[in-house]
Amino acid sequence: MTDTKDETDVESRSLDDTLTAPVLDRSMVDPVYQAKAHVLNNAIQQIGMGKYQWELFVLVGFGWSMDNMWPIITALILPAVSLEFNQSKPPLLSLAQNIGLLAGAIFWGFGCDIFGRRVAFNATIGVTAVFGLVAAGSPNFAAIGCFAAFWSVGVGGNLPVDSAVFLEFLPGSHQYLLTILSIFWALAQLLATLVAWPLLGYRTCSETDTTPCTRSRNFGWRYFLIAMGGFATICFALRFVVFTLYESPKYLMGKGRDAEAVAVVHKVARKNGKHSPLSLADLEMHNEGGQQGVDAAAALKRKLEKVSMTHVRALFRTKKLAYSTSLIMCIWAFIGLAFPLYNAYIPYTLTSRGASFGDGSTYLTYRNSLIIAVLGVPGALMGGVLVEVPLVGRKGALALSVVLTGVFLFASTSAKNSNDLLGWNCGFNFASNVMYAVLYAYTPEIFPTKDRGTGNALTASANRVFGIMAPIIAIYADLETAAPVYVSGALFLAAGALTCALPFESRGKASL
Repeated sequence: MTDTKDETDVESRSLDDTLTAPVLDRSMVDPVYQAKAHVLNNAIQQIGMGKYQWELFVLVGFGWSMDNMWPIITALILPAVSLEFNQSKPPLLSLAQNIGLLAGAIFWGFGCDIFGRRVAFNATIGVTAVFGLVAAGSPNFAAIGCFAAFWSVGVGGNLPVDSAVFLEFLPGSHQYLLTILSIFWALAQLLATLVAWPLLGYRTCSETDTTPCTRSRNFGWRYFLIAMGGFATICFALRFVVFTLYESPKYLMGKGRDAEAVAVVHKVARKNGKHSPLSLADLEMHNEGGQQGVDAAAALKRKLEKVSMTHVRALFRTKKLAYSTSLIMCIWAFIGLAFPLYNAYIPYTLTSRGASFGDGSTYLTYRNSLIIAVLGVPGALMGGVLVEVPLVGRKGALALSVVLTGVFLFASTSAKNSNDLLGWNCGFNFASNVMYAVLYAYTPEIFPTKDRGTGNALTASANRVFGIMAPIIAIYADLETAAPVYVSGALFLAAGALTCALPFESRGKASL
């Protein structure tokens, strides 16, 4: 009797009731779209967090893992690759990777608003897996650079697409899970380091070797790529073969396919063992201006709209929305340059300041890498906690973590031995994982669903464009001074200041 009563109570609730306030003001988006988005938000909220969302949580986590894992893979194989191919400018490999990341962010981010979320969601990891495996057979430096760019095209699309997919199926009461997803980001760093230890630690040429570095003596990085490419293949199979992803109901609604959007909501409800009272009439009652055109002229117009700047213009529709979009792009850009600048310059900075690393053995190097990687896991969890604290919220957590990341970066330049460096790097990795956890959750929440893929693409592209500058600087800049690291720290502090100026706080509010 209790189950029947609960079901009746759910059905008696109006789908137009606002369960949570929207992130954006009513003037920010199309009022018809906003009204329908509220209906779908309430329908998803009534279904609640169930089997479908928890399965999607894990599969979206694979995308988060790829985003962190493959740049780490590039950094780990770089010394071995440059030794084997006798490359005088190793940062060119990082440059090729960052160009691919930029291309992927643009293509998949904008594309998922045009051809849908399902295709992009399944293809991104597939592209990464294929080229990651193929790269293991690279005959020269140019080949590994090309394959790194190709696998990065897949990697670059994971966050823009996956965050949009997950957020659009997530009840407003559980949007904090978008922050918790970053635990996969931290676990990916841990996994890559664990696999690299035996493969790269004992099957790799050393700079101190007096004999030439040949392929037969340097197979570690190839085995490593095969292992990581195999892991990506398993993730792709679980997404494409095992799990059935439904197209986003908000995406379908934004394209005028209301009936399909209603059908998807009912499919999710059935998978969760629930019933949804949503009907097509609940959406159509908000239509204005009559029926959607179905003649040839209307069809042609819709096709042309797909290749226009409609989604970009929508993100700058009002002064407040334009201000928000511009600020979040600047924050992503600053972090995109600051983060790789630190990683590229810290060895040179420590050397120039007379720091002593002590024992430089493979054991100590990878032991410290594992300790640093482990600290990223509680950092991601801390981000999930902070975003729900009333007096902190998304903006407060982001500002605090970005500033602390910069502080730890500045402090690392004072390291005089390996233990000092380890301590500061642990603090840096903890704070940066909190930062990325909050940033990845907050960013998609402040964009309307119909333009969310484009908004994610703009921020990711800003991040990747500035990231491209880091390896270029690493090639041509003077690496004997601490100035680049100080610039990185200043960029983090500037990003923290910009965060305080963001106009929207999304804690406790449903995304549109």
